[in-house]
Amino acid sequence: MRQVSGEDCEIIGASRTDSGAHADYQVCHFDTNWKADPVQIPRILNNMLPQDIGIQKAKFVPDSFHSRFSAVDRTYRYRIRQSPRNPNISRFTHDYWKKLDLKAMQEASKCLVGVHDFRAFSEEVEPEANAIREIFEINVRGAGREIWIDIRGNAFMRGMMRRISGGLFEVGRGRRPGSDIAGLLDLERRETIHWPVVLPAKGLCLKNIRYGRHPRDFRSRYQQTDLTGEIPHLENK
Repeated sequence: MRQVSGEDCEIIGASRTDSGAHADYQVCHFDTNWKADPVQIPRILNNMLPQDIGIQKAKFVPDSFHSRFSAVDRTYRYRIRQSPRNPNISRFTHDYWKKLDLKAMQEASKCLVGVHDFRAFSEEVEPEANAIREIFEINVRGAGREIWIDIRGNAFMRGMMRRISGGLFEVGRGRRPGSDIAGLLDLERRETIHWPVVLPAKGLCLKNIRYGRHPRDFRSRYQQTDLTGEIPHLENK
């Protein structure tokens, strides 16, 4: 931004992504005195950005808008491909050479919907850290040779999506009973946790972010309902 606007601008994204993960949809905002026409901003920035990043649209927003805290929800997809490696596809999927038990994965995923303590599905965090998040919807389905795990939630902790997918992957392999997923949602954490495996970042993709018709800052709502501790650590993803 400094190269085109002459200003040091902080770019604030709606949701972070791990190195190696992907995003079909991302939103960010920045404060600037730059007088460029928003219609021209994508063309200007795309001329300077690497080929794997593309700005699709830009517009002015009210000062009250915050790309991260005004979001109603976010949707991620994790792709597991049940097939030998394909160089044209495998950079976007986790390859597994055997067939997984899709029905077992679907059944095990149902308990994840709702407000839960997702500590066991995040990176290992301090005991006092708040791990309460809300999952609105989860859909585990077959798509040709792939299994897609789609999850829509209010916010995601660092590593949460990849570890949820890893837990369901273990269920599909027969390495973890489906009932164990519900047991990992206990609010009172055990001293020892059989942590689900973390699947590689390359199979993860941020698919959508929703703001509603009249976006507003949801930080106060999070504090009131205790859905986040301080500021939600969105999926570093």
